[in-house]
Amino acid sequence: MNQAASLTAQSRSLFTKLRLFTDRRNLPSGKALHGHLLKSGVFPFCEYLSTTLLNFYAKCHLFNEADLLFAEFPCKMDPISWNILINSYSQSGLADSSVSALRLFRKMIQHGSLPNSHTFSGIFSAAAVVDDIFMVHQAHCLVLKLVDSYDVFAYSSTLNAYCKLGLLFEARRVFDEMPVRNSITWSTIISGFASQRIVDEAFMLFKVMLSQEDEYPNEFVFTSVLSALASSDVVHKGMQVHCLAIKSGLLSIVSVGNAVVTMYAKCGILNDAIKLFELYTDRNSITWSAMITGYAQSADGEKALILFKDMHFNGMKPSKYTLVGVLNASSDIEEVTVGKQVHAYLIKSGFESQIYITTALVDMYAKCGLIVDAEKGFSELSEPDLVLWTSMISGYVQNGDNENAVSLYCRMQMEGIAPNELTMASLLKACSCLSALELGKQIHGHVVKNGFSLEVPIGSSLSTMYAKCGNLDDGNAIFRRMPARDVVSWNSMISGLSQNGRGNEALDLFEEMRLEGLKPDNVSFLNILSACSHMGLVDKGREYFQSMADEFSLAPRIEHYACMVDILGRAGRLEEAKDFIESATIEHGLCLWRVLLSACRNHRNYELGAYAGEKLMELGSQDSSAYVLLSSIYSAMGQLDDVERVRRIMSARGISKEPGCSWIELKNQVHVFVVGDSLHFSIEDIRSELQTLCRLMKGDEVSELESELPEELL
Repeated sequence: MNQAASLTAQSRSLFTKLRLFTDRRNLPSGKALHGHLLKSGVFPFCEYLSTTLLNFYAKCHLFNEADLLFAEFPCKMDPISWNILINSYSQSGLADSSVSALRLFRKMIQHGSLPNSHTFSGIFSAAAVVDDIFMVHQAHCLVLKLVDSYDVFAYSSTLNAYCKLGLLFEARRVFDEMPVRNSITWSTIISGFASQRIVDEAFMLFKVMLSQEDEYPNEFVFTSVLSALASSDVVHKGMQVHCLAIKSGLLSIVSVGNAVVTMYAKCGILNDAIKLFELYTDRNSITWSAMITGYAQSADGEKALILFKDMHFNGMKPSKYTLVGVLNASSDIEEVTVGKQVHAYLIKSGFESQIYITTALVDMYAKCGLIVDAEKGFSELSEPDLVLWTSMISGYVQNGDNENAVSLYCRMQMEGIAPNELTMASLLKACSCLSALELGKQIHGHVVKNGFSLEVPIGSSLSTMYAKCGNLDDGNAIFRRMPARDVVSWNSMISGLSQNGRGNEALDLFEEMRLEGLKPDNVSFLNILSACSHMGLVDKGREYFQSMADEFSLAPRIEHYACMVDILGRAGRLEEAKDFIESATIEHGLCLWRVLLSACRNHRNYELGAYAGEKLMELGSQDSSAYVLLSSIYSAMGQLDDVERVRRIMSARGISKEPGCSWIELKNQVHVFVVGDSLHFSIEDIRSELQTLCRLMKGDEVSELESELPEELL
């Protein structure tokens, strides 16, 4: 201020104009004034005007021009000019600019200019952006040496850097040693613990602040603590903070209201979230995004999309975070049309190149079955991050393309990208689907090598893989070593036992799960009913089916009805199965009749089989195997006219029999075979061996074959 007062009237006028051009980012006028200063000889000799001109270029993000201008300064001892450049670089938030800020700071020290609080603010921000922990420690040492301990601004900047880097021990030490704190200090430390999901510590700090007589939480502190409490297991604490926000009158502030809506939405309490949402008249894109994301995360994609349409009709422009929520909702309900519309909007808005947007797009296309479009999105980024790699691998697995999932993981390893738990879980699922035990063991080795524990989902995926590959002992060993088992883990093991003919053990494990206090879900009962079906336990199966609604308040789904029909069908109680289907209260369409048709074919009850098959044709079945079964039943009954009629209907509806496919893993390689395929390199040897086995099975040339076999094989 004293310097400004010492300026001449003309210089003061130039200073005022330059400040105005800076505020308005008026480049042409600012550059014209720069030319005037050069022509009149004021620059670079008037330090005050020169510094203001430097600030103009820096604020307009013309960093090259600002650097050139700064190089012409005759004296660089004043920290103000250094601070202008350092803070302008760091405020951009970009990694390259942050590196430039740190480089300038080193030059500043070399020139002998002492940094002040404003210098350190920019340095700590820049170091946090590029994760330069060493620089943060160095700058902290300088703060201790040069800055008074009562300087809240400098020490809050130090605290913020440690929190952003996740160094909470150092952050807490800085916080505890500060003799003076303000609301920014409190909100920073609470946010730091909240970002690392250390909820108890964040909430405890909030309570300590409440006990301070000279400091009461403001809106920034409330939003910080509410972000920490956005979890269903601590929602009661979030409700307490909500009440306190009402009491203090801060709930009317948009940021606090958004934080409360987000907290309830993330906790799955959508009724309370929507009540608050509807109460607010001053909604912004964050409010809408919180509700849309809440619905998407709660698997209520339809409501999320309806809300997005309302947002559009209300003239509210969605943010990139809102659009990610909409993409997630579209993928959950496989609403690819909306997903494509959002994709078009992203391109129009210039968001598509951002990696987390691309990740959401890849996930959406993969979940909607458009794996080729997902591949295009993946290939557009030259350096995909771990999340994108995992999304693409998961997409392949979801679409049954397990070979490509494994191939992509191998490529990911070659590029030196370490996997996470979700990557490994997807790969183990791929091995399960391929029944590739040796490959699964290799992936298990990678799990151990990368230091992943047997927590969910790794433990569940491993036990499932071993069980589905028939190695029940290793699957059970993994299952028993898991530190905590959720319903999914139990279901995986029960399913493995059931599918491998160990139904009694599956039933015992189900009862053990119940004794441990876990409530079975629909999948649990599906596995148990399947076990009862394979063992012929009709009464036991009926008992479990009945207990779903009576004991566990679970409405049986079509899969459970199909299992009951299968239980009755395998036991030969076909009329009972027919009555069960016709008395079913659920809309089952074709599924149950298809199960009954197979049972009738197996038990040679051709009349009832024909009845079930005609029902399927009447309902317009597109399943080729149903027509083939019905045709074979009519053929067995000698009704050749009906055989021809079934074939004509099949042809008229454009239904053709799908070729069979099988595969086998041999010496770490999966060999795939399709009916009519002659591409396998050993196909001639395989066919020759099959012919030999067929002759052996028929018994026509048993003695001759025995005489030709080596003695060690007899």
